[in-house]
Amino acid sequence: MNPENLRLYFVADPQHVTGDLITTVREALAGGATMIQLRAKTLTDRDLLHLATQIRQECTRHEIPFVVNDRLDIALASAADGIHLGVDDLPIPEVRNLTPPGFIIGYSPDTQEDIHQASILGADYLGIGPVFGTATKADAGTALGLDEFANRCRISSRPVVGIGGIGPANAHTVVQAGAKGIAVVSAISKANDPRAAARELASITNRALAD
Repeated sequence: MNPENLRLYFVADPQHVTGDLITTVREALAGGATMIQLRAKTLTDRDLLHLATQIRQECTRHEIPFVVNDRLDIALASAADGIHLGVDDLPIPEVRNLTPPGFIIGYSPDTQEDIHQASILGADYLGIGPVFGTATKADAGTALGLDEFANRCRISSRPVVGIGGIGPANAHTVVQAGAKGIAVVSAISKANDPRAAARELASITNRALAD
């Protein structure tokens, strides 16, 4: 995958959105989101597939990658571009064996050893965090802080997107620490104007990457 797609990575979660999720995704894409992940832990399989299919259609219009959190069956059924895995999900090699060439596999490591293993096993990118405190993921763990986040970026041979408590005030520090981009939830989904919020975050990230 192209690391450029990690610049502004929007995690669309129906539990953390003000208004309609599809409309919010559409506005995020219009504002400059470069990748979309659907993370929905409480929906039925049927509802999850319906939502994934809708979001995939929006991403296809913008030629932006779409990935599904955790659920390989939903990713494949919705013709998603990839999946994002955690330490308790299917192992990376098994997912690679079940998916077509070019299928994106993202991974959220818990430890520095996980980072090394994910690189060896063929993850396309790593989502590392929480960089700062976050309320949008109950099992996110203790915030790493910028120093530890920067250290984990240094030891990764895969491109890193930072996640957890990131917004306009601190997005540039995450990129300066070594990330290829930022992943956000509420900074876009709970904004009064998601398109404007995405546009601002994209501008901040692009400037930080250019420095």
